[in-house]
Amino acid sequence: MAEEWLELTRMTRGKPIVVERVRFVDSNIAIEGSFLLPPLANLSAEDQVFVMAFVRCHGSIKDMEQMFDISYPTVKNRLNRIAEQLRLVEVVKPSPQEEVLGALERGEITVEEALRRLGL
Repeated sequence: MAEEWLELTRMTRGKPIVVERVRFVDSNIAIEGSFLLPPLANLSAEDQVFVMAFVRCHGSIKDMEQMFDISYPTVKNRLNRIAEQLRLVEVVKPSPQEEVLGALERGEITVEEALRRLGL
């Protein structure tokens, strides 16, 4: 399976692609539509291998230096270059009112408690 994703990455040559059909192997159910690949899949094959190695090394730059026979600054520069290509999901903290309404919706508090917390 690993060779297949590397081949797909090589075939696309870094150009954006959209997946239009997904099939679940176990149930043989297929879904058609327009699906974007996850950000890691949009990295070059070499960068994907580098990220996997970094995870396997538990984030140890020293181990990465040894594995790839490169210097500390080279590891850091490559990680920084890869990080620039990956957009992080922005987490928006709910307002206090949204938290109260969420707790009410989940059944964690009563209507009376929600009203009290909202000052109504």
